[in-house]
Amino acid sequence: QVQLVESGGGSVQAGGSLRLSCAVFGYTTSMSCMAWFRQPPGKEREWVASIGSDDKTSYADSVKGRFTISQDKGKNILYLQMDSLKPEDTAMYYCAASNGSVCSLQEAIFPYWGQGTQVTVSS
Repeated sequence: QVQLVESGGGSVQAGGSLRLSCAVFGYTTSMSCMAWFRQPPGKEREWVASIGSDDKTSYADSVKGRFTISQDKGKNILYLQMDSLKPEDTAMYYCAASNGSVCSLQEAIFPYWGQGTQVTVSS
């Protein structure tokens, strides 16, 4: 049974940084595609960033240049380094994983999800 466990969320002032982690349990090799999504209060969940098994990355325009997605394949851990945080980054952040052949921003391709970690950015 595959489990994803996020950590690293918290409260920070605008301009600050946080690093989220997502550990994958129950899967012996690295996933073909991993991603971060977020759900701001009262809004729909939205894609933030993706990384493939070839370490190719993609970012939403709203976080490009401020967030960095990376992975440690040996430890099966996904990271999201978040710098220059803004109040609008406040959200529940979820990691997602897929071992399929496609890596994209679409929620439907990810069968595995974490429970979420809260990030709150104050002005």
